[in-house]
Amino acid sequence: MNLSMRWPRTLASRLSLIFLIGLILAQALSFGAQYYERYESAKNTMLGNLETDVSTSIAILDRLPVEERASWLQQLERRNYRYLLDEGTPGTPMGEDMPDAPIAMASIKDAIGKDYPMTFSDIPGPRKHFQVHLKLSDGSPLTIDVRPSMVPLSPWLPMVLLGQLALMIACTWLAVRIAIRPLTRLSKAVDTLDPNTHPILLDEKGPTEVAHAATAFNAMQARIAAYLKERMQLLAAISHDLQTPITRMKLRAEFMDDCVEKDKLWNDLSEMEHLVREGVAYARSVHGATEESRRTDLDSFLDSLVFDYQDMGKNVQLSGKSTSVIDTRPHALRRVLVNLTDNALKFAGAAELLVEKEADGGLSVKVMDRGPGIAEAELAHVMEPFYRVENSRNRSTGGTGLGLAIAQQLALAIGGSLTLSNREGGGLCAELKLKT
Repeated sequence: MNLSMRWPRTLASRLSLIFLIGLILAQALSFGAQYYERYESAKNTMLGNLETDVSTSIAILDRLPVEERASWLQQLERRNYRYLLDEGTPGTPMGEDMPDAPIAMASIKDAIGKDYPMTFSDIPGPRKHFQVHLKLSDGSPLTIDVRPSMVPLSPWLPMVLLGQLALMIACTWLAVRIAIRPLTRLSKAVDTLDPNTHPILLDEKGPTEVAHAATAFNAMQARIAAYLKERMQLLAAISHDLQTPITRMKLRAEFMDDCVEKDKLWNDLSEMEHLVREGVAYARSVHGATEESRRTDLDSFLDSLVFDYQDMGKNVQLSGKSTSVIDTRPHALRRVLVNLTDNALKFAGAAELLVEKEADGGLSVKVMDRGPGIAEAELAHVMEPFYRVENSRNRSTGGTGLGLAIAQQLALAIGGSLTLSNREGGGLCAELKLKT
C-alpha cells in the first residue's frame, strides 16, 4: 500500500500522530536510560551483597558442627541462591573465560576462592542455572545452587507508565485542539460567507498568527461587500438612467405613422424597458436582507399568494400545510415565489405549490410544473444572471435571464436556499427551503 494512502488526511490527526509518536519515543528513551541505570546500580549492589553474604554464610557453616548445619540452611537461603550439603546436581563444567559465564561467578570466586577451592557447573533444565561446588575445612561437600533472575520491577511501575501515557494523550489532544480551533472557526466562517447578508466578524483575539488571520478575513469580507455594493449600485444606476431615454423613444414612436417598422420599434423598446426593470430588480434584490424581518403565518401567506393568481384566472394550486409561524422578510419571500410561479405559468400554463415540513425541523415550499423542464447539464447555470436556457431574443420564450437569479438572491437574503430539479414524468420542481 502506498505510504500517502496511510497518512491521515485531517490536520488534527496528523498533528496528533506526530505529537504522540514524538512524546512516546522521548518517554521510551527516558525510561530506557533510567531502567539501564537502575539495572546497573541494582546489579552492583546485589553483587556486593552476594560477596558479603556468601563469605559470611560459608564461614558460619564451616564453624558449625556437622549435625547443626542442616538446621541453618533455611536461614541462609536467599531468593536467588541456596546451600546444599551434598555434591549437587551433575552438570556441564563452566569456566570464567566462557563468553556466557554468569557475572555472579566472579563475585563468588572473589568472596571465597582464596580459602575454598571450587568448581562451577551449568545445570540444564526448564530454568537454566549454575552450581558452585566446594568442600569445607572438614572435607564435607557444600553446593551453592544459584538461580540468576532479572531485577524485579516495582508493582506500581506499570500504573505509572499508563498514567504517563494518558497524560501524553491528554496533552496532545489539548495542544491539537488549541491549534486546530482557529482553523475550524475560519473554515466555518468561509462556508457561511454570504455577501448578501451582514458579515459575521471573526474574533481577532488570541495568538498573533490567529489574530492576523482573523483581521485579514474580516478585511476581505468588507472588501467583498463593498465591491458587490458598488457593482449593484452601478447596475441599478445604469438601468434606472436608461428608463428615461426609453420612455422618450416610446413617446416619439407613438407619433409615427402606423406601419410594420413602428410595431417592430415598439416591441424592441418594450423589451428594452422590461430588461431595464429586471436589471433594477436584480440590483435591488441584493438588499433584500435590509428588509425588516416579521413573524409570518406561512399558510396564510401562501393562501393569499395563490388566491391572487386564481383571481386573475391563473391555474395555480396549493397543497399541504405547514402550521408554522416563521420569522422572514415577507416582501422578499413573495418576490421569490412570484418569480418561480410566473416561470411555471409561462412554460407550463399551470403551477402547483406544495408546502412540507422537513425532518430537521425546516420548511420546504416547492413550485412544480409539467413544462419541458431543463437539461441536467444546465441546471447549475440557470440561476446565473442573464443566463437563458433558450437563445431566443423573444421575451415570451427566452426571457431576460434574471428571474431565477433574482429569486436565488432573495432566497439567500432571507436565510433560505433555492434548488432546481427535473420531475419524474416531465416538468420542473423549484424547491425553496426555509428555516423555522
